[in-house]
Amino acid sequence: MLVLVGPPTSGKTTVGRAVAAALGVGFRDTDADVEAATGSRVSDLFVDRGEAYFRELEEAAVARALVEHDGVLALGGGAVLSAATRALLVAHGRAGGAVVRLDVDLATAAKRAGFNRDRPLLAVNPRAMLRTMLAERDPLYAEVATATVSTGDRPSPEVVAEVLAVLPASAGAPGEAR
Repeated sequence: MLVLVGPPTSGKTTVGRAVAAALGVGFRDTDADVEAATGSRVSDLFVDRGEAYFRELEEAAVARALVEHDGVLALGGGAVLSAATRALLVAHGRAGGAVVRLDVDLATAAKRAGFNRDRPLLAVNPRAMLRTMLAERDPLYAEVATATVSTGDRPSPEVVAEVLAVLPASAGAPGEAR
């Protein structure tokens, strides 16, 4: 299984879907899992129940997906804030799975985020929040990653090709030894 981590706007969903298609495996997004389980959008959960509540749901969604899913898994940008999630991701990498960090520079991230209301932590001042997030979370992404691919100002097909190139054989298509 391939797990994609990285900050908001790094391309986890776009790249993840393309990599899954190239490998002929399923794509899963833990934010979508949380939304399906609660019947609420992530942005609404942040507003209505708070970030701590969402993070609990996210931690459970990641743990469940790591057991159930055998394709490409995209995690929310803040999933690595959980020590339990980081431990699971490190163990996944040590067991031969791939955890690819999609890295994006501040200028590209800010341009991609714009004023997107679906990103609750970026709603007020996207550039300042992204700068803070990138600085705080960068060591956490690095801690769990088995490889890093830069997505800033690069076309998707180029990023997808690089992600495919860094995958260990054990993280490839279903049915292969893991």
